Parts: sequence; structure tokens; C-alpha cells
Amino acid sequence: MKKSEKKSSEAFSTKNSRRDFVRNTALFTGGSMLLPNLQMNGMVNVLGDKKLKLALVGCGGRGTGAAVQALNADENVELVAMADAFEDRLKSSLMNISKALGETKKVNVKEKNQFVGFDAAQKAIDLADVVILATPPGFRPQHFEYAINNDKHVFMEKPVATDVPGVRKVLAAAKMAKEKKLNVVVGLQRHYQDSYLAAMDHLKKDAIGSIVSGQVYWNSGGVWVRERQPTQTELEYQMRNWYYFNWLCGDHILEQHIHNIDVANWFIGEYPISAQGMGGRQVRTGKDHGEIYDHHFVEFTYPSGAVIASQCRHQPETMSRVSEFFQGTKGTVSTEGDNATLKDWSGQTIFEHRGKDDPNPYQVEHVKLFESIRNGGVISDAENGAKSTMSAIIGRMATYSGKVIKWDEAMQSNLALAPENLTWDSPAPVQPNDEGMYEIPTPGKTTVI
Repeated sequence: MKKSEKKSSEAFSTKNSRRDFVRNTALFTGGSMLLPNLQMNGMVNVLGDKKLKLALVGCGGRGTGAAVQALNADENVELVAMADAFEDRLKSSLMNISKALGETKKVNVKEKNQFVGFDAAQKAIDLADVVILATPPGFRPQHFEYAINNDKHVFMEKPVATDVPGVRKVLAAAKMAKEKKLNVVVGLQRHYQDSYLAAMDHLKKDAIGSIVSGQVYWNSGGVWVRERQPTQTELEYQMRNWYYFNWLCGDHILEQHIHNIDVANWFIGEYPISAQGMGGRQVRTGKDHGEIYDHHFVEFTYPSGAVIASQCRHQPETMSRVSEFFQGTKGTVSTEGDNATLKDWSGQTIFEHRGKDDPNPYQVEHVKLFESIRNGGVISDAENGAKSTMSAIIGRMATYSGKVIKWDEAMQSNLALAPENLTWDSPAPVQPNDEGMYEIPTPGKTTVI
């Protein structure tokens, strides 16, 4: 490992004090709860009438939604460039963004600024002040690094990488972003959600003592599947059906369940030092389900001794649950949907937040980003985004290998899943066998570090 990478690894130590963790994560929201009457367009514009140019990199559903939210977050922002691997996806996104904005001059993406292909991201980023990074996460580290190297403010979706080398790259770019005073918001939107912020405020006041255990869930029926088309190359097929290939997605424990794991890290005030668990494929086992598991169960152990039981599932017709529940020395805290409840061990409610009328956190995170840009502030989400990404990655390593995975050892890994410098002539990073099936991770055999 390179000397610079060793330094990055050391910077990812899980041995942060809770005080330091809370202080750093308070940067996400300025330390205050976002109120329901938040004015989406009422920002103090320190930069006068400067028009902020926006570029969208990754034109799927999440990228399209993020672009609409960004354009609604600021009175003087204009979408000027878009990039995607596929032209049809870019054109569809542009049409949907234009429809959502209605009669407005905020969408001004000329034909020459609609970039398609593996080199499209850099071309779009070059034209913008603020960029949205919403491609499949395997591409996130290189796009983020390029944006920060070129002095752009960034909104990027979670997770921020699919492998450890990617995490280290994001860490290095995050450090540079701070030095350059660039704003970076990561789409772990619970940090911008009133119910979680209210619960966190009471946790900081020692309402339930120290968290010693907990359970976090993302159990659902799964997501979309895109069938192979006769004219597709293997690389195009994997790019279209990206959720089921680890170099692009990282498995659903990373792509979805990162939200709940991140909440555990945030509420405990630490990052896990080890993970062990199990998982497999029982239901989603077809050719179009690629190489990922359909269920994971992981125990994360933290420096303080807290142990979090983590479970996620993509199995139709089973119990659905997306929430978190933690036990402290003096009581419990539960979060579900827009609600949060703290109770003491006698069952008495200490605090309850009902968030039916709260602002949409997906919108709030963009409002906060543009507020900070306009007011000369700095939001620095990238380091936490990288550490929560790493937390989910060691969970995946544990279920794939059947072994105890230690954070510090995993951070030394040079096993890269996502290749750089791809072209349409490149072979796909993973290949099917003669029956069209992909190699599935096997505990006791699969190498993960």
C-alpha cells in the first residue's frame, strides 16, 4: 500500500470520542433542528445575484429527483449540463426535469452540453459550480475526486464507494474539500430529517444514557430488475442492471441498508471496529439477480463495547421494516418513518416526535447545501459518508466470507471491484458462466480482503 493510502487508513480510525463525533456531525445541520416552516427559497444571498450553474452526473430516477430538488432549493440556479452512460436515460431525465419545473428558465441544457459515455462526467462537471453525483456508486470515487480537484461544490448520493480503495479515494478528496472550503452534502438524508435531529438532540442531553445495543433494519421485497436485451454487450447489460453487480452497487447491504447503519454510527458516536455475520440467496436467485445476496445479518461491535444487530432482506411477501431501535443504560430510542420516541426503562415516554408535517429531508439537504454556498459556510458530509460506507462494506465482507472482519485490517485492502478508465470495448469486470449465471460469494471460500 502506498504511503499516502496508509495515512488515509489511519485517518479512518474508529476511535473518535463521542464529543468529537457529535461536534463533527453537527456541521450537517448547523446544530439546530429544521423547522416545519422552513422556507425553501428564502435564503440570504451573500453572493448577490450570481447564478450558480448546476451539472447532473447520472440521469436515473435518483439523479432526476435530486436535480429537481436542487433547482427548487435556490432562486438563482440553472441546470446547464448533464451526463450519463446512456443517451436514452439522459433524454428521459431532461424531459422529466423540464416537466417538473414547468415554465422556467432554470433548465438550460443545450444539445452540446448533453454528454454521453464513460468520459461524460468530467465534461459536465467542467461547466458547473455545483454538481450532483448520482451514477451507480462504483463510479462515485473517481467523479468526486475530479469534482473536488476542479473546485466544485458537490451533492453526492450514498454510498460513496463499493470497495475499500474507493473509500480511501473519497477520504483523500474529502480532506481536500475541507481545505478548499467546498461544500459537500451526501444523500444520507436522515441527518437532515427533523425526527432524527430531535432524537439526537435528546441523546446529547443524556436522556437514555450510553447506547449499549440496538437493532437496525432494511427489510423489503427488493427493487427493480432489468432483463437482458438481445443486442446488449455484457458490459452494457451490467450497467443497465447495475443493482445486482458489486462493482457497481456493492450489494443492498451497502446501497440501501447504509442508511440504518449510518444512524447507528451517528447515535452511538463511533464507527464499528469489527463485524461478523451471515447471509445468502434463497429467493432472488435468477440470472438477472447477478451476484448479490438477498439477505444479510451482521453484528457490528463498537469501540465502546456496544453491539448492533443489523439485518436487511430483499425477499417478496416477507415482513417489511425500515427502522432503528437502540437500548441505552437509562432507556430506549426508536425511529420509524417520520417519528422518533425515547422511553425510560419503566416504559414512560421521555420524548416523542411525530413528523407528519415535517419538511421533506430529500429537499432540505439541497436547501442546506445552497444556503451554505450562498452564506460562505462549509458542510463537510464526505468523511462521515465514507466511514458509513466502510461500515456497510465490512458488513458485506463478513457475510460473504463468514469471518470476523476487523475495520483496521479491512482498511488495508487493495481489492478493487470498480475498474477505472472503462470504455465500451472493455470486458465486463465479472463474467457469467456457460449457463449465464454469476459466481456467488461463498462463506469460507470467498476472498474479501
